[in-house]
Amino acid sequence: MTDVLMPALSPTMEEGTLAKWHVKKGDTVKSGDVIAEIETDKAT
Repeated sequence: MTDVLMPALSPTMEEGTLAKWHVKKGDTVKSGDVIAEIETDKAT
């Protein structure tokens, strides 16, 4: 298993919530694949 870091979507972003997975446990993924949807407060 590999850790996945969530990039900041704006300079002021401090946290986000995982809204939906796009992959299942055991799926093979590579760099650049969309693996999840993240919800955040509106960026300002």
